[in-house]
Amino acid sequence: MAVPAPRALAIATFILVAALLVASGHAEAANGAYAVDAADISDLGSCKIESWLSTATNSDFSAVANPSCVVEIVRPVELSVMTNRYRSDGDWSTSIAPKAKINFIPTGIGTFGVSALGGGAFDALTGQNTSMFGEIPATYRLSEIMRINLNAGWLWDRTVDQHYFTYGVGFDWKLTDLFQYTIEMYGQAGASEIRSVVQPKFQTGIRYRPNEIFSIDVIYGHNITGENATWITVGTTVRFPAPENPHESSSHF
Repeated sequence: MAVPAPRALAIATFILVAALLVASGHAEAANGAYAVDAADISDLGSCKIESWLSTATNSDFSAVANPSCVVEIVRPVELSVMTNRYRSDGDWSTSIAPKAKINFIPTGIGTFGVSALGGGAFDALTGQNTSMFGEIPATYRLSEIMRINLNAGWLWDRTVDQHYFTYGVGFDWKLTDLFQYTIEMYGQAGASEIRSVVQPKFQTGIRYRPNEIFSIDVIYGHNITGENATWITVGTTVRFPAPENPHESSSHF
């Protein structure tokens, strides 16, 4: 399968950047602005750009851009690099987090699909490696319009040299061809002097997807970054299908 030169160059550049960042590697595994990941990955050769703005009642703020592409490295692998400009307790910081995700068992109605992902993050200003993580996302499709996502993994917070067991459970329901509802609970278990860091976190939201290329999410959450605050998130996704598969199936979430 021949890949057009501009796309091939973009993919090659993306892989190079991701490889350099992995060596430095704070980020959580995430499915766009949601925290609980699904086992699915996009089609080979496709790309997308996810971005979102989050604001909290305690004045914390986050602006995220997360481009990703699916390339063949023995088998299809989804590579992403998330850039997060955020304000916490009045201080501004920027983190860059690469992630690689591979699907081992495709999802199907009445069966579990399973993937694995891993990555890390660093402070863009100091170059400090702030965290590393690994996770196993599993998805059980109840039907063409409902699925349950389960996550289990590990997080190493290098800023305090603390290891955590991470977990998550989410439910997606495609209400109509245009609207999808998501609710999720997730968190991390381990020793921490700040109780809210290990308390469960909660998010719920609606996605509006008028076509196969674009979608927008509006999400309400609590304690989503380990702070006891209420968050509102608005996010968008712009998809670039593979040239040989320009029309993604409408059954996809």
